[in-house]
Amino acid sequence: MKKLIVSSFLLIGTYFTSYAQFGIKGGLNFNTNGDLTEVANDLTESVKNPTSKTGYHIGAFYQTKGESFYLRPELIYTKTKSDYAGDIFDVSKLDMPLLVGFKVIKPISVFAGPALQYILNTDLQGLQLQEVKNDFTVGINIGAAVEIGNLGIDVRYEKGMTENTANFTGISTGRLDTRPNQFIMSLSLKI
Repeated sequence: MKKLIVSSFLLIGTYFTSYAQFGIKGGLNFNTNGDLTEVANDLTESVKNPTSKTGYHIGAFYQTKGESFYLRPELIYTKTKSDYAGDIFDVSKLDMPLLVGFKVIKPISVFAGPALQYILNTDLQGLQLQEVKNDFTVGINIGAAVEIGNLGIDVRYEKGMTENTANFTGISTGRLDTRPNQFIMSLSLKI
């Protein structure tokens, strides 16, 4: 039985390695985070719907070759910003989307999957931000891609699913919902 399991893993591993491609990618993020709740002079004020700031991402991926379906894990460094009425929230993180795609017609596919996120650094301009509650969070990605030869363009929506907050102090005190809510545009190259 043990030999059968080991042989199965070797066969599956060989299949995925011989029918897969590595690649690099980069692009722009249009990000906002959750609400910022501020308490100053016994008044509570919430800033909802922060203004989106353009961020960027760069990384690598591994994509299996399949007739209809493919798997595409990615490892991406992401830098995003959100504007809370003049207070800029800056985030650096590592994202690892684990995507499953379906080829609709030859160059076009749709995909979805979870995104594992590890927060490297956060900064709230003008205020003393305490540590984010969870460095590791989970989100969801859904999108579409066009591939022509080794070049690809994809557009996706990412939503943070894990509730994650950070407290801050300064002239006022409060709480910031750090979950991302963003549109992502990428250009990729299979190598």
